[in-house]
Amino acid sequence: MDAAAVEGAGGPSTQASHVYDRLRDDLLSGKLAPSRKLQMRFLMETYQTGQTPLREALNRLTADGLVEVREQRGFYVRDISRGELAELTKTRCWVESLALRESMAATTPHWEEQLLVAQHRLSRTPRSLNATEFEDNPEWERLHRTFHHTLIGNCGSQSLIAFCNQLADQLYRYRRLSIRKAFPSRHVGDEHLAIANAVMSGNADEAVNLLTAHYQRTADVILQDEAIFPDLRRTQ
Repeated sequence: MDAAAVEGAGGPSTQASHVYDRLRDDLLSGKLAPSRKLQMRFLMETYQTGQTPLREALNRLTADGLVEVREQRGFYVRDISRGELAELTKTRCWVESLALRESMAATTPHWEEQLLVAQHRLSRTPRSLNATEFEDNPEWERLHRTFHHTLIGNCGSQSLIAFCNQLADQLYRYRRLSIRKAFPSRHVGDEHLAIANAVMSGNADEAVNLLTAHYQRTADVILQDEAIFPDLRRTQ
């Protein structure tokens, strides 16, 4: 099927949403590496789409902070830096602290039940599919996102939740790039349980402190990963 035919199949908006979802997955997983030029012909062939829906998808991903436009040079996968990682982490801690406090202030039995179920399901799911060598478990990632989304999901502000989700996506990209380094050194299940227990006890200060420490530990591991920040070797 040629590009024109693909572009017409299902309409440009449908095509753009489909391409957006596929590109987003590949950007977040690291399949499309940071600073890579996103050549239109390559993308049209890889994602079997036309130029119009592809540009719409790329513009949406630019607004999401996952793609950047370089003047007169086109679209690129957004680069990574230690400075951006630190800034994103700090901002996420700020806004999710607010969202968590608001969620706890508006607590309901239904929300507490959802949180307990989310934490329980996450705790029962192995992080790695292989006990001796890291092999990513997609189901754990899905349940992990559900747990953190549930924590802030009772805050009463969809705009705040959307901003938190955008920050989570941008930081997820960093975590995926450094996942093999972070996996052996963390006991994230204990951290998730402690956060949930603080929420259930109604201690907002403790819950916020545990949540922000949880995010900062992740950032600290990534910041020392020479695999994604090779210049670290030159400073040692």
